[in-house]
Amino acid sequence: MLDALFRPYPEPPEVGYWGTPTSTIDWCEENYVVSPFIAEWSNTITNGLFVLLSVFVTYSALRNHLETRFVMIGLGFGTVGVGSWLFHMTLRYEYQLLDELPMIYATCIPAWSIFCEEAEILRRSKKDSEASKPKQVVVGSSVFLAAAILTVVYLVYRDPTIHQTAYAILNVVVVFSAGIMAHRYVQDQRAKRNLRNTMALSISIFLLGFLVWNLDNFFCSFWRYIRRSFLRLPLGIFLELHAWWHLLTGTGVYYYIVHLEYLRVLTHGQSDNYTLAWRWRIFPELVHKQNPIHTPYSLEFLDDYVGTSSSEHPDRRKSE
Repeated sequence: MLDALFRPYPEPPEVGYWGTPTSTIDWCEENYVVSPFIAEWSNTITNGLFVLLSVFVTYSALRNHLETRFVMIGLGFGTVGVGSWLFHMTLRYEYQLLDELPMIYATCIPAWSIFCEEAEILRRSKKDSEASKPKQVVVGSSVFLAAAILTVVYLVYRDPTIHQTAYAILNVVVVFSAGIMAHRYVQDQRAKRNLRNTMALSISIFLLGFLVWNLDNFFCSFWRYIRRSFLRLPLGIFLELHAWWHLLTGTGVYYYIVHLEYLRVLTHGQSDNYTLAWRWRIFPELVHKQNPIHTPYSLEFLDDYVGTSSSEHPDRRKSE
């Protein structure tokens, strides 16, 4: 009976359906041992979460009348998921680039947005529609020029650490800049807690993903031994730690985007039009008050439920 449910790992073929790998990285998951058409099965299908969350966050931005920048961020998020799917499915260099480079490009949009925030606030306070335009142009040109230079350098040297380091630095700068903005311009205590929780969850989930990613890299032979000797298929697919990196980082990026959406609304005087609804007390979404919320939700992470419809919107609960 057990032999019918669990089967041993086959030896990976020398050449798979997509040919000899041309990517500069081949991860710990053994190639073509689950499917003859997918090089890294677990690493491929877990990118589905990236795509699903990107579809949701893009739809949410449109439905809730958020700015175009957040639609673009959602689409960029989805491009990373599709590129990573193709990369792990084929292990071809061209799809590796479609995975890695969009990570930088998609982050350029929130970087440009957050770096221009103070100029935008100045424009709003002076009621001068022209006040922030020069800075937006300069910052936007600088960010995308840096991305273009990085692209050229990476294509020349083909060293993954260049991409990984640049991506990490860019996100750290955006996170710190967002924290400074929240400290300077957000006074409401509930809003501060929600900003803190969305960012703390994003960072914590991402760091957990980074931990398992490194465990996968440094102890690859050990994980392969456990999978082959004890778990076998299909249980072994659950011990593919790079696949867990996809699930965790996809979730962390979602919280990160919601944080940036909420910060933008708060610093631009639009908070009265929106609710940060924590669906099922753990999954945040910025919802325009004209839209109903059809799931149980709370106003803070793990807080008590306040209702299941925006008609029950709890403005009666004053910020503490």
